[in-house]
Formats: sequence, C-alpha cells, structure tokens
Amino acid sequence: MNRRDALSRVALLFGGTIIGAEAFLSGCKTDTKTSGALDFSKENIAFLDEVGETILPTTASSPGAKEAKIGDFMKTIVTDCYEEKDQKVFATAIDKINEAAKKKYSKDFMELSAGEKHDLLVELDKEAKDYNKNKKEGDPNHYFAMVKQLTLWGYFTSEPGATKALRYVAVPGKYEGCIPYKKGDKAWAT
Repeated sequence: MNRRDALSRVALLFGGTIIGAEAFLSGCKTDTKTSGALDFSKENIAFLDEVGETILPTTASSPGAKEAKIGDFMKTIVTDCYEEKDQKVFATAIDKINEAAKKKYSKDFMELSAGEKHDLLVELDKEAKDYNKNKKEGDPNHYFAMVKQLTLWGYFTSEPGATKALRYVAVPGKYEGCIPYKKGDKAWAT
C-alpha cells in the first residue's frame, strides 16, 4: 500500500479530510516554522502512546497503538506536515486531556485506570464531534480530533497495524475481484 492509498482509507473514516494530508502526500515539509509551543519530550511521547493505546488497545488478535509507536508518528506528522495554526492547537492537547482528567477524576490522565481513560476519551471524542458539527470556516480544529486522526492514521499505516490488525497481502499479487467475506473477517490492508 502506498502513502496515497493509506491516507485515502483513513480519510474515509473521518469524512474525507485529514489535517496535514497535503504536505504528507507531497512528501514535503510545510513552509511554516515549527511552533515553539510543541514539546515532544520522552514523557509527552509516552503520554501520546498511552492515549493512542486507549483508542486502539492491544487485543488477543492484534497489537495496540503503542506497538506502532504512535507517539513518534504524531511527533513527525505534527512537526513536518501541520501548519503552524494546527501545531499550536495540537500543542494544547496534552494539557487539555490532563485538565479533563483532573476535572472528572482529580488525577492526571497517566494515573487513571484503563476504564477511566476509556471513559474520558469517549467524552472527549463526543465533545470533538459536537464541536466539528458546529464548526465554522476559519475555526481551529479540535485538539482531540487531531489526536484521534493521527492515532488511526499512524496505526493502520504502520507495519503492526497493516500486517497484524488488517489482512495483508504483499504486492504484486493477482487480482481477485470476488473473494468471499465472512462476518468477523479482518479488513484488507491492500
């Protein structure tokens, strides 16, 4: 699967748009400078890995987002592909997720149980969807929508995601237009 195909499949999950996709597809860095507000320390990458793992956890049949090193993926895309305005919004994500955790549970996100993390992220996802429904042109993107998009994009285009969570057939292969599908089968990566 090439970058364009992978990105279009993930874009379908989000209704057709992914932040930073234009720069990613062209293979170039954006013309904007990296926001000084971005802090991709080891701790923050571990935080993003944990958020990603909560969104896409390890199961008996597939690895989770941590195995795909989703925090490092986010760092690369945000730094190299996001415009400065989106970098600034993304830079607030860790603080806002921690604020939401403190407000609901009186603890930082990293101190929450797996169930509490899940419940919190479900609430933030609902908040992001509501925000996007009412978003006007020129409004900034929602920080959690960015985190979730990057998690799904990074996971399903990573080696563990494409080969262990999805069915993968190395290309080239012959075309078979009519392959039976059984309920519960994994989707195809290629």
